[in-house]
Amino acid sequence: MFIDRVVIEVRSGKGGDGAIAFLREKYVPKGGPAGGNGGRGASIFLRANSKINTLLNFRHSKTFIGNDGEKGGIKNQFGKYADDVTIDVPVGTVIFEEEGHKFLGDLNEDGKTIRVAKGGRGGRGNSAFRSPTNRTPKIAENGEPGERKRLILELKLLADVGLVGFPSVGKSTLLSVVSSAKPEIADYPFTTIVPNLGVVKTKDGRSFVMADLPGLIEGAHQGKGLGLQFLRHIERCRVIIHLIDFGESGRDPIEDYKVINNELKSYGFGLDKRPSILVGSKMDEEGAEEKLKAFKKKIKQEIIPISALTDEGIEEVLYKAADLLDKTPAFPLYDEEEEELDTKLYELPEEEKEFVVEKVSSHEYRIFGDKIIKFYKMTNITTDEGMMVLMTKLRKLKVDDELEKLGADDGDVVYLDDFQFEYYR
Repeated sequence: MFIDRVVIEVRSGKGGDGAIAFLREKYVPKGGPAGGNGGRGASIFLRANSKINTLLNFRHSKTFIGNDGEKGGIKNQFGKYADDVTIDVPVGTVIFEEEGHKFLGDLNEDGKTIRVAKGGRGGRGNSAFRSPTNRTPKIAENGEPGERKRLILELKLLADVGLVGFPSVGKSTLLSVVSSAKPEIADYPFTTIVPNLGVVKTKDGRSFVMADLPGLIEGAHQGKGLGLQFLRHIERCRVIIHLIDFGESGRDPIEDYKVINNELKSYGFGLDKRPSILVGSKMDEEGAEEKLKAFKKKIKQEIIPISALTDEGIEEVLYKAADLLDKTPAFPLYDEEEEELDTKLYELPEEEKEFVVEKVSSHEYRIFGDKIIKFYKMTNITTDEGMMVLMTKLRKLKVDDELEKLGADDGDVVYLDDFQFEYYR
């Protein structure tokens, strides 16, 4: 089964907590703090693997969780780092974050690896907080939380040449004639429901990969028929072979030509601007020559008539495709790096607020904000000093002022993630 789009969830590991410890040695009565730092949590990586051809493995395994880092130990012992998790995917997989459809990377080369979730940093032990004014700190950090993301994986085949056209125009037949590929072929619409690849070799020694892709219909760029499944895989093709049916199917070649070109243009990615070869198929059938003459009068583009039955025009198509590939560079799907420009405009982003306070009921308030919640989660509040650090941070951010503006009274409950305290002026 060919699977070319899946949604998975990845969760990187939390960093290990820092330790609170003191030296207890016979001849060192005041040995000082000795709590070690926690280890880093496991990161999640995706790696392109040429031995995998489909995303089928992710049909059932859709959640990948990294281990947490080890806690810090006594005598300044650091916690062990968790082993990173590497997930193999097919070459040609494009990665998006589901929220906002943010592009993360294109695994278009064998062995290319992208980190999709960063493991949390280990928390500092109390040794790291020693200072001239606090020689025996009783505070340590908790490990940094890991990341949790839902990812969309889309497989976009690495083919040099893509065959396009309406269903049953002869794409699968052509691929089976020019390569060793064995696509299923029958005389009914939508025979090809998944892409097929074949390696094509010309008589002068050149070779390239050709893809027979599911047939298009009008409205394919909006998802009708097998449209989006097809168009996803043609994005990487450097040359497009457009097949027009001149056989006895009863189709209008001129209308088919216009519809397919419109679908390519509407989809985007510059598909309509890529080098293309127009091919008239099924020229061995009755009435094909008359249809070809009528087509040439209306469409002023070179067209190569072929017949898979008699091999007419097949070599000419292959040589022309090879010639175009020799002078056509690869088309990047996404700009992974910003292009160098003579002039760059830099804009200062608005500073993100560390917190927001909202009233959730008559006597209850909640503090929101990724930064303040992260600070809370990394603060060990099991000790008096740790609790003091958190409350000092809230006062420094003037959370009290925000609560007063919202009309908070003495004794009202304030929530910060899973922590709660009472407000007093």
